[in-house]
Amino acid sequence: MLDTSLLHPEILRVLAAAGHHARVLIADGNYPASTKRGPRAELVSLQLSPGIPTVAQVLAAILATVRIDEVHCMGIDRDDAYAAATPGDPPVWDEYRRILTAAGSSCGLVPIVKWDFYAAVESPDHVLTIQTADTQPWANLLLSLGCRTF
Repeated sequence: MLDTSLLHPEILRVLAAAGHHARVLIADGNYPASTKRGPRAELVSLQLSPGIPTVAQVLAAILATVRIDEVHCMGIDRDDAYAAATPGDPPVWDEYRRILTAAGSSCGLVPIVKWDFYAAVESPDHVLTIQTADTQPWANLLLSLGCRTF
C-alpha cells in the first residue's frame, strides 16, 4: 500500500518514469490540453465537476510525492482580452505560495507570460498534463521535476 497522498495510478506511473528536469503541467479547466502539450506528454483528465479538483489540490499531492525544482505559473499578458478581469496577481497565486511553504519547498512562483507559457509546455521535456476542473483564472502551473540525490 502506498504511503503518499497521491494515489492515481497513471500519474504515479509517469512521475516514476520521469527524470530530472521533466515537466509536469497542472492545468485549469480552461487550458487547451488537447492542443497545447509536448510531443510525448501524456494527458490525465481529472475533471469531476466544476472546481473539483483544483490545481492547488493537485499541487499539494505532487509536492508530497516528488521533488520539484521550479514552479512556473501562467503570467498575464496585459494585452490579452482576459487580462482586465485580473488587475494584479491572480488570487490563486497566494494559495500556491502557501502550499509551497507548507510543503517545505524553497521554490517561488516564476511567471511566464501566457503565449511563452504555451511554448514552454510544448517542450520535449513535457511528460504529463494533469487537467483539473479548476475554474479560477490564470491557475495553470508548469513544474520542473527535481533530483532526489541532492
